[in-house]
Amino acid sequence: MVISPLLVHKSKAQSIARGLSWNFYNSSCPQLVPIIRNQLRIVFRNDPTLPAAVLRLHFHDCFVQGCDGSVLLDGSASGPGEKNAPPNLTLRPEAFATIEALRRRVHQVCGQVVSCTDIVALAARESVFLSGGSNYRVPLGRRDGTNFATIDQVLNDLPFPQANVSSLIPFFLSRNLSITDMVTLSGAHSIGVSNCSSFRERLYPNQDFTMDQTFATTLRRICPTNTSTRGTNLDVLTPRLFDNRYFVNLVNRRGLLTSDQDLFTDARTSPIVTTYARRPLFFLEQFGLAMIKMGQINVLTGTVGEIRANCAARNARTATSTMLEVDGRRTGDSNILIPSTDNPQLWVGAT
Repeated sequence: MVISPLLVHKSKAQSIARGLSWNFYNSSCPQLVPIIRNQLRIVFRNDPTLPAAVLRLHFHDCFVQGCDGSVLLDGSASGPGEKNAPPNLTLRPEAFATIEALRRRVHQVCGQVVSCTDIVALAARESVFLSGGSNYRVPLGRRDGTNFATIDQVLNDLPFPQANVSSLIPFFLSRNLSITDMVTLSGAHSIGVSNCSSFRERLYPNQDFTMDQTFATTLRRICPTNTSTRGTNLDVLTPRLFDNRYFVNLVNRRGLLTSDQDLFTDARTSPIVTTYARRPLFFLEQFGLAMIKMGQINVLTGTVGEIRANCAARNARTATSTMLEVDGRRTGDSNILIPSTDNPQLWVGAT
């Protein structure tokens, strides 16, 4: 079978952003991955719908002002947090609580050396792996942001489920993600659910001609009117298994969202969809590589940002000793200064 040139990925020596490392916490928190994996294994066993919710947090964080944990922040006197933006209202409270529980456990064992942003990136990987996907590597060393985006910025930075390929491509290209990355990362819809409001325009007043008739009939039973509020699985074949069946659905015209099905309808992306539908292991490999790439969008490293003591709140503006981890080596410096985000003229100790 001939593979589209679009599918060629740099799979072996993938570059990582300056300040990140494959072994960032080897000295300061060597138990980090086992702690997160073991705790999530229990959490996901109790609630099999949570992997998709945790994975979605990582996407919504990285696409808005970069992977900085800003989606985790509560609002403040300066305005509402990103959680309050319409596209984020369906982010599950249980997912936020899961990340904070992981943060508490990690800091209990290792101290305040691991960022919430790194915990989100690792939890996203575990969501994939524990659901049957690949155990891709995660470069670490991200710092937590000290500000959140405005509601308008969130609205501008997150694509809507009704978007087609032509409108999706700029979202990804502007973040240094290719068209292949876009299709690959859409495979995250292998797990999870969506509300009727996200696909009702494909049913009412007229059925989308790209939708399989039997599938449309099934969806009308779930969403009998254009005001129905129930939900259904994004992948109708294996909804709790992270695999390539999402792409098989698209080939069979059973993609749930417009942004899903148009990947097969559009000639620019259809060959990629077809390849992934036929090659399950190849998709899983490529998904891991695309996640590594996405997880580095505008990351904060070094002395920029902070390591939050609570994932939902910025640290108090007090000078504290900073412990940095670089390739497994810890360095402390209580004299490192960073500008305050509240007042550019006020300098405070890095946290």
